[in-house]
Amino acid sequence: MPADTTRKSTRLGSRKVAVDDLRPGMFVCKLDRDWLETPFLLQGFRIEHASDIAKLREYCRYVWIDVAEEVWEGVGHESTHPQDPGRRQIHAIKQSAQAEHARARKIYDTSRTVTKNLLTKASSGPPIAFDQAESTVQHCVDSILSNPDALLWMSKIRDQDEYTAEHCLNVCILAIAFGRHLQLAEQQLFQLGMAGLLHDVGKMRVPSEILNKPGELSEKEMRAMRAHVVHGRNLLQQTPNIAKQVIEAAHAHHERLDGGGYPRKLDATDIGKITRLISIVDTFDAITSHRCYAPARPVTEALRILYEARGSQFDEALVLEFIQFIGLYPPGSIVELENGMVGLVIATNEEAHHLPKIIKVCGPDKQPCEQEFLDLSLTRSGELGRDHLIRQLHVDGSFGIFIRDFKARGLSFAIG
Repeated sequence: MPADTTRKSTRLGSRKVAVDDLRPGMFVCKLDRDWLETPFLLQGFRIEHASDIAKLREYCRYVWIDVAEEVWEGVGHESTHPQDPGRRQIHAIKQSAQAEHARARKIYDTSRTVTKNLLTKASSGPPIAFDQAESTVQHCVDSILSNPDALLWMSKIRDQDEYTAEHCLNVCILAIAFGRHLQLAEQQLFQLGMAGLLHDVGKMRVPSEILNKPGELSEKEMRAMRAHVVHGRNLLQQTPNIAKQVIEAAHAHHERLDGGGYPRKLDATDIGKITRLISIVDTFDAITSHRCYAPARPVTEALRILYEARGSQFDEALVLEFIQFIGLYPPGSIVELENGMVGLVIATNEEAHHLPKIIKVCGPDKQPCEQEFLDLSLTRSGELGRDHLIRQLHVDGSFGIFIRDFKARGLSFAIG
């Protein structure tokens, strides 16, 4: 067996796998028997060759593999960043979501303006304004490393007339926050953010009457729309300093693991991890957004669609991690409680994802009421009644509640 390291399984946990389903690159962290009953010298090792699997088969029917190693093995190793970009890093929360909201609001407003201008300039051709994109992504990384909930809340703000720019920025934010959940190093978070921000830059070369058409596209129009991935690749290839993973994400984020995507019908072996992650985030944000041809759908439905397409369209391990990351009630969600009250989620509870922190905005009659901050995790201790448990999730605009209206007020009532 190869001498790798004696790392234990990470926070992301492990997954039980039949030995016959193992493949090189997986990190075995547990056996279905005591390590001392086997000839393996290390309690944890990476599978390098088929012979390693054959040796495991002699002693085990099942093993457990490290999910984090499976999800992100090999990404970022070509980076020249002085710190090891492959090393996992647990990012501690630096301040509360409420305290981060003020900075996040400024970052989001500035980033939205920069993104819109960047895409507008891209419509006339290369090069992309790399310095502006780089600065925008770094600001997003900084806020998310402080507390991801604040900027994730901002990413829920929707304006259908500005869909492409907001979608690119939201995918950037979601990708960075998801990377933080995966315990990736800051340099990797930056690459994810750049890939998210620029993944749809090629849409600026698609005629606006096609891009904004409310009805079904004709076959010819669909070909023009799908060409945005090639336009994106071409624009980015002519822009200095753009990492190859960012170019590949723009070119391949509509490919599928089963080979049924476009434009090249790549199979799983040719789709990189950054591209796989951007594909998931891109799909999630699109489904939960109001688009010119389709209304927004709830988070639960978006996660169901991703789950059903895991392994065929999307990377299964990444989908399962993404579902854990998003949870049922991400910041910015509109929730209806069992008592009929309606609230706006402003932050998650790390130890109780199903019991977030909310602002009560409507009474049981669904009419606006005096806003009140509520920590739903207090239902566990009885400080809040169980009628404060969440009954249902709703999309932005439900009951006349629009997240943008609360952003304009700065959530001062929540902070105070």
